[in-house]
Amino acid sequence: MNDVPARWLDLRRHTSARVALGRAGNGLPTAAHLDFQAAHARARDAVWSALDLDRLEADCAPLGLPIHRVASQAEDRRQYLLRPDLGRRLRETDAHRLARSPTPGAFLIVVADGLCAEGIQHGAPGLLAALIPALNAQRMAPGPIILAQQARVALGDEIGEAMQAAMVVVLIGERPGLSATDSIGAYLTWGPRLGRRDAERNCLSNIRPGGLSPAEAAAKLAWLMQAAMARGGSGVALKDAAPTLGLASDRAPPPALAQGDAP
Repeated sequence: MNDVPARWLDLRRHTSARVALGRAGNGLPTAAHLDFQAAHARARDAVWSALDLDRLEADCAPLGLPIHRVASQAEDRRQYLLRPDLGRRLRETDAHRLARSPTPGAFLIVVADGLCAEGIQHGAPGLLAALIPALNAQRMAPGPIILAQQARVALGDEIGEAMQAAMVVVLIGERPGLSATDSIGAYLTWGPRLGRRDAERNCLSNIRPGGLSPAEAAAKLAWLMQAAMARGGSGVALKDAAPTLGLASDRAPPPALAQGDAP
């Protein structure tokens, strides 16, 4: 195996990416190749992982918020993976049930399995435990927590519309990679309704051990939610100018954009 330059070895201390693996002839060393195969298998397994809803609900219960369960129109995991469109629409019975119990102007939190239920199972309760107090400190009492199965990000739009929410935050399992199978993404949408585009959302990604910590993610989310409320918009209408550390109360949200100003 060829010697690996010291500068590449130094880089490995700062990233979990596969760098400086060395070389055996024209290929990878056996150990690196086997590690790649194992990581690929873990990522495939993570995509097929399922939420333990009873356990997740029990973990979220100490937060003291109402908890509802819903599912998308995807009947099982296979259909969810093959038909992304079904993961964006609520099951009819759930849509009718939510519409009968609206929470006008609420700040909803949707906890969804997404493409990695394993990450949500282990990481979402801790993130919520940091986020809820941050929102309460800003007098932005969050509404119910919605646990969603076989869900895509856009499912939050229909949930928010059915419940007449002012804003929805979707915490969802991100696509597993070769170095992380437990990452959470957080998507914020102001004025959720069917037909919202991705450009109308703000996203925080890589929330996991070794990535963005729950405390940092909660502080950023709380700031973004306060700023979205001040501007009456999210996505391209809202720049992420949150401070690196501290809660949103440490820094006032930016003023609303005047008509014609660049976002």
